[in-house]
Amino acid sequence: MLNELSLSALFIIFIILILISGFFSGSETSLMSLNRYRLRHLAKDEHHGAMRAQRLLEQPDRLIGLILICNNAVNIMITLLAAVIMIRLFGELSVITSTAILTVIMVMFAEVTPKTLAALRPERFAMPATLILLPLMKLAFPVVWLVNHFTNGLLKLLKIDVDQSDPLHLTQDELRTVVLESGSLIPMAHQDMLLSILGLEEVTVDDIMVPRGELIGINIDDDWDEIIELLQNAQHTRLPVFKGDIDNIVGIVHLRRILKLHTQSDFTKENLIKTIREPYFVPEGTSLNTQLLNFQRAKRRIALVVNEYGELQGLVTLEDILEEIVGEFTSDPANNFQDVHPQDDGTWLVDGSANIRELNKSLDWKLPTDGPKTLNGLLLEQLETIPESGTSLKIAGHPIEILQSHENAIKTVRIYPCLDKEIESEASDTVNL
Repeated sequence: MLNELSLSALFIIFIILILISGFFSGSETSLMSLNRYRLRHLAKDEHHGAMRAQRLLEQPDRLIGLILICNNAVNIMITLLAAVIMIRLFGELSVITSTAILTVIMVMFAEVTPKTLAALRPERFAMPATLILLPLMKLAFPVVWLVNHFTNGLLKLLKIDVDQSDPLHLTQDELRTVVLESGSLIPMAHQDMLLSILGLEEVTVDDIMVPRGELIGINIDDDWDEIIELLQNAQHTRLPVFKGDIDNIVGIVHLRRILKLHTQSDFTKENLIKTIREPYFVPEGTSLNTQLLNFQRAKRRIALVVNEYGELQGLVTLEDILEEIVGEFTSDPANNFQDVHPQDDGTWLVDGSANIRELNKSLDWKLPTDGPKTLNGLLLEQLETIPESGTSLKIAGHPIEILQSHENAIKTVRIYPCLDKEIESEASDTVNL
């Protein structure tokens, strides 16, 4: 039949078959390169091309089988046609030459070019291609089913579970990478919030709580005048109430309720006690993600953190957790961080009670946070002794000088700028200066 066609007709058919082969090659690459999550989004919005592509990709083995069957059939036809053309032009001795020429043509125009185009513009290539592939899938279903049944049987002989599909689920680390690589599609502030939400599971209430030593509360055994003065100068709307000792927590009092009593001229210690709400305790080590849900379920905004022996360790509020997500509610956290005092020479005077995570967030440092929560605890862990004034060491690239120690604790230190930014990003390395 091919011998009856003219040489020009053979060339036209040859070009058409090359284009068809390129179509199947590009279709395979484009469909496999589609962003599955974007595809799902488009399909939910009833994008017809996305819906067709999703139907094809529901059974990728059948899709690949269809494309390879069609592509190989076309390539065989191209080979036969090329042989006929070369024999017509140069005789039977041109078979080797035709093979070399055909290989170059196939690689350039039927493989590399369409696949590269499909990889660069997968949606533009894949969506129109589904208009042809979907009907072909129905027409060639018996052949595709037979081929897939045979290949799946071979895979089972190799003990490969063909029914086990890889679910399109992202891990936290993968989702974190997606957010970071979103670029301008997601504003930087929103990226920070999303990453903070993902990091809530890694941060515990111990990391953000107000430590026991810094708690301000009402001692119900104090004189009434002292209690009044404390309430008038209170900087928080909710205060813990204890009896005699901070470990003997009675409950939490809301200043709004006290204000109501005060306006009614019925403000006495007895009435104050009536407004106390029972305390809400949470164990140390609770992740912020869990505690946020617990606050929501319990309809509480403040919790007292206790250790395994029931001893009070600190206090955490809903606002503390929200600040971990959206950042500090002030424009410049460093200016309101009372534990840090910048000096004219570029150093910082820092209280030993400063929270390490707050230091890292406010000053963009990389002090280790996997151990003690305060700077005092970190220094004592590194030195393994109570240091004298004048002792120096280096942590995460920052030279640190102990300025004042008192009652078995470090009160004040001077921290110098990081000597080496590469060292700052590494794990803590302590050396004597």
